[in-house]
Order: sequence, then structure tokens, then C-alpha cells
Amino acid sequence: MPHAGEQLIIVTGGPGAGKTTLLNALARAGFPTAEEVGRAIIKDQVAISGRALPWADPMLYAEMMLSWEIGSYRKRVGGEELCFFDRGIPDVMGYLRLLGLPVPAHMRNAAEMFRYHRRVFIAPPWPEIFAQDEERKQTIEEAAQTRDALAATYAELGYELVEIPRCTVEARLSFVVDLVSG
Repeated sequence: MPHAGEQLIIVTGGPGAGKTTLLNALARAGFPTAEEVGRAIIKDQVAISGRALPWADPMLYAEMMLSWEIGSYRKRVGGEELCFFDRGIPDVMGYLRLLGLPVPAHMRNAAEMFRYHRRVFIAPPWPEIFAQDEERKQTIEEAAQTRDALAATYAELGYELVEIPRCTVEARLSFVVDLVSG
């Protein structure tokens, strides 16, 4: 039986794997998209000298991500057209697991309650395009570990993982659109 979030499609993976570039291409192709909340939180927290930062207070950062992700989900759920998300609620669980921190019951409840399309696209680590910046401080090794933690989390929650091939943005766009349209 279809559920309310069936039109919401997640693109996930470790940092620097081309997710945001793919989401930007999907937006240019006319698809609604939801931005990655983690980056937005970091920018805002740095601007206000806040402590909800992955390097300052990872649990507070995770709580803020969860809150923003639920808001983003609620804003787009129930629509007729597909909407692509740069990460989703289960990413918060994967983030905490990556750090070796416990996942609070309410976060697991949120991941089980707010369901997305059964098929989740996951970008593999891609050393040739990986770059660090002001918000992305992880190494390529940490990016690969992030991808693995996210893959395990999504699989545990019953999602079907589809690896996005390492190829041009246009080919990635076609790959994703063909799979969700067919």
C-alpha cells in the first residue's frame, strides 16, 4: 500500500560524492528539491556563534538536523510530483552511529514514522571530486565511513539502496530519473 512519503526521494552518501551537484541538476531539470540541512545549520551556527556544530556539540547538531529534516519532510509530503532530498531523516541516525554515539529512541521513531520512497540513491566515495571546504572538514576516509554508516542505517530501516554511478552529472541525472520514472 502506498504511503504519504512515496513521492519523496532521498539522495544520500558521504560528503564530497556529488550529491548536491546532482540535486542542482535535478532542480534545473524541473524537479522540486530539498537542500541538505546539515550545511545550512553549520552556516547559521557559525554566523551566530552557536554551539550546534558537529565539532562542538554533535548531539545538539543531530537534534537540529532532525528537527529541520522533519520540517522539510512535512513541507513536501503529500504532493503529486516527485521531490528529491539531499539527505533525509535516517541520515541523522547514520551520523550518530558514525560517531559511535547512541541513537535516541525518538530519532529512530522519527525515521520509522516519516517514510520516504522505498528506493534511496546513495553516492559512493569519489576521490577525484572530493574537496574539503568551510563546512566539510572530513577526510576522504571519513567520507567513505559515512557512506558505510548511512548504507547500513537505510538498509536496516528497509530501504532499497541504489548506488549512483561515478559518471558525468548528465549521466547521473538520467540514471536517477530513469529509475524513478519507470
